[in-house]
Order: sequence, then C-alpha cells, then structure tokens
Amino acid sequence: MQNPHEPSQRQLRVGEVVRHALVVALERAHFRDPVLAEASVTVTEVRMSPDLRHATAFIVPFGTTGGDATELVKALNRAAPYLRHQIAPALQLRVLPDLHFREDESFGHAAKIDALLRSPAVVRDLAPPAPKPRRRRTKGPKGG
Repeated sequence: MQNPHEPSQRQLRVGEVVRHALVVALERAHFRDPVLAEASVTVTEVRMSPDLRHATAFIVPFGTTGGDATELVKALNRAAPYLRHQIAPALQLRVLPDLHFREDESFGHAAKIDALLRSPAVVRDLAPPAPKPRRRRTKGPKGG
C-alpha cells in the first residue's frame, strides 16, 4: 500500500504535464511586469495537491542573486492567473489547477552537502586506511 504522504501516480503525471506547459508558456509569454519581462526561469518540479486543484511550481532563476529570486517568485505569483489561462489548452483536466510558485532550494542544499563532503576533516575521515607494514618472516634454524 502507498504511503499517504507520497504523491499518487496521477499527481506525478499531471504535475509533469503542468511543468511542460508552464515551460512553454514562460518561453512564449509577453509579460508587462518588468521583473518577468527579462527573466529566465527553469521550472524544476511541479507538485500537485491530491485533488489536483493546486499546483506548486518550484523554479530556479538564471543569473540572479537570492534577493532577485524572491522578487521573481512574487512576480510569478502575481502573474499566476495569466499563466493559468496560457496553459489551459495543454491540459486536459476537468478543473484547471491554481498555480503557486516557490523558489527551489534543493540545489542550495545539495551545494552545502557537497561542500561539507569536500571539507578536509571529512575527506580525512573518508580516506581508506593506510596499509599496515608487513613483518618479514625470519627463518628459523633448520632442523628436526
């Protein structure tokens, strides 16, 4: 039986369709908002609610600092009704999901973990142990 906290196959499938539709809409849309007009955005994941009425899109902006990413997320959330209308033809759903945007922080977490694994203390601990020196056997006196 499936864990109740894991998304269903349908949620995953619909989330991927919404992600593809959002990518196309963001490439072709002409925004009035100056923050969005020149923005370059990657949609890394879309998570659907169990009833498929809400879609949370995780985005990564290109060439911006953390402060600009916050502004970009706010601008995308303001433009969500427009984007919802833009992706409607690509979705064959009874109800169009409400769109919500969040910054994808998984890349930042991965970078922190990578930096920790590359730190000298961890590298020292993960290094294979040095081989022990072998003792030479001395031959004893021959005899019976």
